[in-house]
Amino acid sequence: MLLNFHGDKILIGYDLGNTYSQISYCPVAGGAVETISTVSGEESFNIPTVLCKRRQQNQWFYGREALRFAGEEDGILVDNLLALALDGEPIQLEGCAYDPAALLTLFLKRSLGLLSMVSSVDRIAALMITCEEMNSRLIEVLGQAFGGLNLKNAPIYFQSYTESFYYYMIHQPAGLWAYQTVLCDYDRERMKVYRMDCNKNTRPITVFIEEKEYPFPALDPLPEAENLRQEKFGRMDREFLEIADDFCKDQRISSVFLIGEGYSEGWLKDSLRFLCRERRVFQGCNLYSKGACFGLRERYPDKNPEKSYVFLGKEKLKANIGMKLYRRGEESYYALLDAGVNWFEAKNSVEFYLQDENTIELKLMPLGGKGVKLARITLDELKNEVTRLRMCLTMTGENKMKVEISDLGFGEFFPSGGQVWSEEVKLY
Repeated sequence: MLLNFHGDKILIGYDLGNTYSQISYCPVAGGAVETISTVSGEESFNIPTVLCKRRQQNQWFYGREALRFAGEEDGILVDNLLALALDGEPIQLEGCAYDPAALLTLFLKRSLGLLSMVSSVDRIAALMITCEEMNSRLIEVLGQAFGGLNLKNAPIYFQSYTESFYYYMIHQPAGLWAYQTVLCDYDRERMKVYRMDCNKNTRPITVFIEEKEYPFPALDPLPEAENLRQEKFGRMDREFLEIADDFCKDQRISSVFLIGEGYSEGWLKDSLRFLCRERRVFQGCNLYSKGACFGLRERYPDKNPEKSYVFLGKEKLKANIGMKLYRRGEESYYALLDAGVNWFEAKNSVEFYLQDENTIELKLMPLGGKGVKLARITLDELKNEVTRLRMCLTMTGENKMKVEISDLGFGEFFPSGGQVWSEEVKLY
């Protein structure tokens, strides 16, 4: 869906993590994408995704203040807010049950208050929420949590970290992604590597991102003794060098991005020297939230020229879906769902007339043209010989589509029988 906002409105890219969150923003009219710092004058972008309740009082703190209060004042810390909201079970605190989605909404509301340093919540034109993975349950929970913010008419969209990585890269100088680009995300507990590659033999050019998680030691706890600490850092450096050698082997890589809290102790030495050989290497932590802003910009008509690239991540619909209809007596193809959109956003409805038959055929065409098949849906016990039907298509998973067909009747001669048919179709 394309947006159409003007004036001094801003776009928000919100990286919602289970441990840390970040907020980036940019003007709708154009300009640089910036990330909000929790400390004025510093690049302190991470907002701990936690709340803390003052004992015996209905007073709540969020982020770094919540961590401080929990340590100094013996407050009740509530962490893993995203995971708790996904679980859905009430949270028991001092004999009271709290809705985890409501607590997540409280954290979101408090954290968005940081916008007061640069703008205001009323100026938000749209939000893009990015998380590590996207699925129907997560989107349901996030829709409920952000829906409780009462952001007026600001629409909310969702994309995964892989898609945020893609949008961030295509808005960088072309030399940084002339060949493959690698992102190494180390959040103090695990190492996840994303490798972006472009197939320049297709039009538009198709972009794929491969994900791989490597076994890697957790940064915490760090030994207190300096010699033991340096020994651990040396072991981490050697293990990361092995990982770097694995994802660079026989590959042509233009750039490497190191993001996450896990690199903060400065243990990168031999591994960093290896990565810097004929490659540009960057270290930071706000790539996902900036990528969310860039992804949101792509939805604007004046910012969205004809696309020369298309991203085919695992959240993308990888088949074109349509059907044959007769228009003015001639058979024609009618497109219903297009490949390349997020499957959780893919939906459509169409009304048409059916005459002298009770079967509908949908054409499923995976990208590349191989494995094309027909999905036939039989309308058992259809009462009318001629009738108008409404067909609604929604995706329930990357490879699953729900088809719901309703009998609308055909005027006074063939009133609707109120029948509804529902079927799940596997795409490929």
